[in-house]
Amino acid sequence: MANDIGSFFASEADQKVAAANIHQHIRRYWDPRMRGRIIGYFNETGGGELEGAVRAAVQQLAEEAAAKAS
Repeated sequence: MANDIGSFFASEADQKVAAANIHQHIRRYWDPRMRGRIIGYFNETGGGELEGAVRAAVQQLAEEAAAKAS
């Protein structure tokens, strides 16, 4: 599902902007349990199946979650 969102933002030439938009979309619209699952997936696997900008967005989510947990 995250890669589908990434496909929507694929037309964005700047990958940093695309990642920021994906990050914002996931934070705003995904249920906290869904966010937790994708963060867990990223932490366990490094997000190998996530496409570039999506991986960057989820990495940022994971870093935010880790900072809150500290």
